[in-house]
Amino acid sequence: MTKTVVMFICMLLSCISFLLPSLLFGNDIDKESVKSLEEVTIEDLQRAYRQGDLSVEQVVSWYLVRIEQIDKAGPKLNAIICVNPEALAIARKLDEEIKAGKWRGPLHGVPVVLKDNIDSADKMPTTAGSRALKENFVKTDSTVARRLREAGALILAKTNLSEWANFRSGFSSSGWSGVGWQTRNPYVLDRNPCGSSSGSGVAVSANLCAAAIGTETNGSIVCPSNNNGIVGIKPTVGLVSRSGIIPISFTQDTAGPMARCVSDAVAVLQALAGEDPTDEKTLASKGHIATDYRQFLKKDGLKGKRIGLVRQLMGYHHRVDALMERAVAQLKKSGAEIIEVETFIDKSYEAASYLVMLYEFKDGLNHYLSGLGESAPVKSLADLIVFNKADSIELRHFDQQLLETAEGKGDLSSPEYKKALEDMLLASRRDGIDKVMTELNLDALMAPTGAPAWKTDLVNGDHFMGDSSSPAAISGYPNITLPMGFIEELPVGISFFGRAWSEGQLIEIAYGAEQALRQRRPPKFLKE
Repeated sequence: MTKTVVMFICMLLSCISFLLPSLLFGNDIDKESVKSLEEVTIEDLQRAYRQGDLSVEQVVSWYLVRIEQIDKAGPKLNAIICVNPEALAIARKLDEEIKAGKWRGPLHGVPVVLKDNIDSADKMPTTAGSRALKENFVKTDSTVARRLREAGALILAKTNLSEWANFRSGFSSSGWSGVGWQTRNPYVLDRNPCGSSSGSGVAVSANLCAAAIGTETNGSIVCPSNNNGIVGIKPTVGLVSRSGIIPISFTQDTAGPMARCVSDAVAVLQALAGEDPTDEKTLASKGHIATDYRQFLKKDGLKGKRIGLVRQLMGYHHRVDALMERAVAQLKKSGAEIIEVETFIDKSYEAASYLVMLYEFKDGLNHYLSGLGESAPVKSLADLIVFNKADSIELRHFDQQLLETAEGKGDLSSPEYKKALEDMLLASRRDGIDKVMTELNLDALMAPTGAPAWKTDLVNGDHFMGDSSSPAAISGYPNITLPMGFIEELPVGISFFGRAWSEGQLIEIAYGAEQALRQRRPPKFLKE
């Protein structure tokens, strides 16, 4: 190909990129309104729709252009695996409903993206990032997808993730999958987005959507929220249904919202929370679900709160500790009482959690895969292991040691599993979070969410320095993270966690902390 031809193609692509917004929006595009969609909140969108300042079609079109320019071209973030081909048609229908005075719910017309381990009955497959499931078009919405649609949300796209939600190899790069390749951190492109909800975190941070849904077994919502400078809510296990979500652990898995501010995350949580007879864990939520979680968005939410600072979850990075000390001072000025937690949970419970995940992953994944029908290329964990060995991509960088170890385990009647589950829950709950909070009369616990993002390394894998996700994740208790500050150009978060079903209390604290700290800053897409 000659240099002249190459230059012509580049000029053509540039013209298309320039003209695409006008082609989508029409000639009467309000450029100021479109520009204002960066960092737009759900409340802003709802107000604009009601006042007629924006249409859902305009907003969706803007996001589609931004995905094309930033995620697929430009910095090439690789946050999005698949865009909903029906997005504009759905947007027009939602606009028609608005004109008719019909509002489905508090998320009407809000573009939301789903982590690609969450089933959606549309023209987007659910892959878990695996090439074995790249044609997995399901016929039934997950409960999460259904509730989002009922609340009026528009499912805009499916996001990349650490393959199989990072339960494939103990040696891997977060945000890499055989389907979506490596997701990049929007703040500094050679840094890692963390995972496993990598694409969800990046899509929110880079303003590719209004909000996202992630899933967490241990750290998979809060860590990418930390690395990408956003808010993440990991609810109590059972507050949000897991039906239709590719599983790791029946005991620890949950879906949760990821957003640029606490109020947006809470609005999405409100739509997701509720009992579901197809997920027995949610039956325990009866009597614990708030009528409206938005009532806890109080600017003075820190006033009078006793919050335990868990020093055991610090000390791995002196600059993170310095940010934490600064945050503590600001929280005190806003009325919080900070209590030093001298002793916390014995970390031996983490080994028990690992065993529980191995058993429950095999059981849960076999159940999911067996329900995909005869056309599915894999119908069991054993089939998946064989598929990966024969594939040209799946084992190029990393092994499947966790898959193989899980396949070697027995069923859930195993004495080893039952003992591990009992030990894990006893240590993390009664003798862990519950005990500490009772003895110190605490409203919540807090710690840094994690270290700043490390450089992505497909040769040596992830380089975690420290985090605070395990206590809440392993106990199944709630956790909220929000931006605390920056180290160089990389964001770092602060986490608030507590007893089961204490989302309301944690929202008050997190919202108050957000007002005090105000550390959300959009990314610059720096090369290094």
